[in-house]
Amino acid sequence: MSKTIQAVRGMNDILPAESALWESFEDTIRAWLHGYGYTQIRTPIVESTDLFVRSIGEVTDIVEKEMYSFEDRLNGERLTMRPEGTASCVRAVVEHNLLYNAPQRLWYMGPMFRHERPQKGRYRQFHQVGVEALGYDGPDMDAEHIIMTARLWKLLGLQDVALEINTLGSADARSRYRQRLIAYFEQHAELLDEDAKRRLYSNPLRILDSKNPALQAMIEAAPKLMDDLDDASRVHFDSLQSILKDAGIAYRINTRLVRGLDYYNATVFEWVTTRLGAQGTVCAGGRYDSLIEQIGGKPAPACGYAMGVERLLALMQEGGYEPPALPVDAYLVHAGDAASKLAPQLAERLRDAGLSVVLHCGGGSFKSQMKKADASGANLAIIIGDDEAAAGEASIKPLRGAGEQKRVSLSNLPEVLSA
Repeated sequence: MSKTIQAVRGMNDILPAESALWESFEDTIRAWLHGYGYTQIRTPIVESTDLFVRSIGEVTDIVEKEMYSFEDRLNGERLTMRPEGTASCVRAVVEHNLLYNAPQRLWYMGPMFRHERPQKGRYRQFHQVGVEALGYDGPDMDAEHIIMTARLWKLLGLQDVALEINTLGSADARSRYRQRLIAYFEQHAELLDEDAKRRLYSNPLRILDSKNPALQAMIEAAPKLMDDLDDASRVHFDSLQSILKDAGIAYRINTRLVRGLDYYNATVFEWVTTRLGAQGTVCAGGRYDSLIEQIGGKPAPACGYAMGVERLLALMQEGGYEPPALPVDAYLVHAGDAASKLAPQLAERLRDAGLSVVLHCGGGSFKSQMKKADASGANLAIIIGDDEAAAGEASIKPLRGAGEQKRVSLSNLPEVLSA
């Protein structure tokens, strides 16, 4: 006998018992984003590999180790299953010239793919909600992104989620800082691990993000980018902090926060929690003013962020969140030739009236059908036998709470059930 085929490791099924939580979360997300004037964009799961190499950066963990890339057998094109959503969103904006008339507030939701070691909160297929604001250059938009996420945490009932912010400054500031950082790390070359040595000259800022315990003391003593900021970058960051303070948003400046994608500049931020073990970042983003030009569009400022859906759901469950129950209105029980012929038509009439109805399928006695009706969670059972069918009636039996079974004319049934 052949072995049972199972899901790919790190790519998980979302079973019916879990779907209510996902649906409740997604409904909250849509209403929350509508409240801020963001509109949805949907992009393909598969994109040109060059899109992510050019935007994320060649010397990043995502591009070097984690992307699911393959060659199209028909034309030899290099393709990649999207590891994140910002590059795809910006590509679509550039391709369809969406910035021609006005700036854009956009959002998306869907699966992303990275070849990582699966663990709680980190999967090979994972889901993100992404929010992007393109064509906005002021710190007010950076602040909006932070303030609106703070509102979302309240809507979701999340506790113990803390904000960390930093600035990466301008390209000139990072260039000056890069040289100082290389010189510092060269002085401590004997302490660097293989990843750090490989990145020393190609992407030294990424060394600051190392999780290697042996490097932490040395990294903590490294030069700070704040010392190389130009005046414009400093004013932008100071203005952001002022808006956050006025809004009552608590934060901590984390000078080691650099994010794992090369396209960031100026503001970067993360919302972190201690309740999910090692996978403590639940939302992160920042400003990426050069990305539109990198992908081939006319230069335009932009910023955005993404949140991990699985991590947020885990945090919601950890806090005791229960999605609202959505029972169906009625379960339609029927037995006998005439009743079974009438039942599908009646179910459609009730659905036309806006009611949710489960039509029993598969035959069986009234007793067995009633057991299934009760187990379905429906509020009512609608019962039709041949006697009811001949009389043009149906019986209504409450399945939840008090009430007696009664017979109602089929012509009045939708009105009675709606009432």
